Amino acid sequence: MRFVHTADWQLGMTRYFLNGEAQPRYSAARRDVVAELGRVAAESGAEFVVVAGDVFEHNQLAPRDVSQSLEAMRAIGVPVYLLPGNHDPLDASSVYTSALFTTECPDNVTVLARAGVHEVRPGVQLVAAPWTSKAPSSDPVADVLADLSADGAVRIVVGHGGVDIFVPDKDRPSLIRLAALEAAIDRGVVHYVALGDKHSRMQVGSTGRIWYSGSPEVTNYDDIEADPGHVLIVDVDEDDPAHPARVEPRKVGRWRFVTLRRGVDSGRDVTDLDINLDLLPDKERTVVRLALTGSLTVTDKAALDRCLDKYDRLFAALSLWEKQTDIAVMPADGEFDDLGIGGFAASAVDELVGTARSDGEAADDARAALALLLRLSDRGAA
Repeated sequence: MRFVHTADWQLGMTRYFLNGEAQPRYSAARRDVVAELGRVAAESGAEFVVVAGDVFEHNQLAPRDVSQSLEAMRAIGVPVYLLPGNHDPLDASSVYTSALFTTECPDNVTVLARAGVHEVRPGVQLVAAPWTSKAPSSDPVADVLADLSADGAVRIVVGHGGVDIFVPDKDRPSLIRLAALEAAIDRGVVHYVALGDKHSRMQVGSTGRIWYSGSPEVTNYDDIEADPGHVLIVDVDEDDPAHPARVEPRKVGRWRFVTLRRGVDSGRDVTDLDINLDLLPDKERTVVRLALTGSLTVTDKAALDRCLDKYDRLFAALSLWEKQTDIAVMPADGEFDDLGIGGFAASAVDELVGTARSDGEAADDARAALALLLRLSDRGAA
């Protein structure tokens, strides 16, 4: 028996740092990767798809987002099982109980709204642990494991949330206890655990049967999400009484959120940064966050600004990581000697240079003025 494990679609997600028209493209990409699961299921021979929570970004979605999301699910073709998670819990305002969702929900889509066992077909069961609020008072998964018995059925647990071994706050009521999952596996009552919440693909514990699939499309920078953009194709052997499971990741995401850390202390360093940014492929689907440190002359800083302005127009987004960026700007000796000006103007430039070499707000203003002067004089224009 083969199925696709995915999670954290978070359809309707927005990212504030995306450039104007990049946000609609990103939203469309998140829907497209859902529809793409139809091809993955067909190629792999998967019987069904389980979505382990956070199908939607939140419960208050625009009607257009709901309709387009359901149409993407329809395109998958095989049965799709949706688990409400912490972003879209099955509470009083749930998107899953809205008139629009219930009216337009495709026949191949089932919401795992009831905690406990759901039969996929004879001998294959899903054990669902949906969130019914944003603050569960107990481990939502352990609660559905207690009454299971080893009767030969293949069982896949579908849960959502943080596992206790990864979270410092061990007293949080909603934590999923790894010990309870592993005990159920040892008893032979559970054969695979499909988890959502972590946006990176991750095996949990040592059984090989407990996995986070991660989000199928990236949601955060690569220093936070190490391995996003996958779904998991899971094989469970129905003929072997132990029902061993085999997991194969499949890359489906196309966007990247990249963090680049660079030292910039010379014009050559700025040129190298330019080359590195130029070599990054798929710029329309790439978001870059730069952590830059160093000391530059006013001329080199102006070159850096031109570089950043250029690539800001090319990438889906490009920004400086303010907390990790520290660039000192200091006029070099003789840097403004060949501007071809004299008299009062030359004296004013000398005064600006002196102020720029000091500290404080006036120094920052002087450096900005000198940079503007270089741009107006076309010094080093690209």
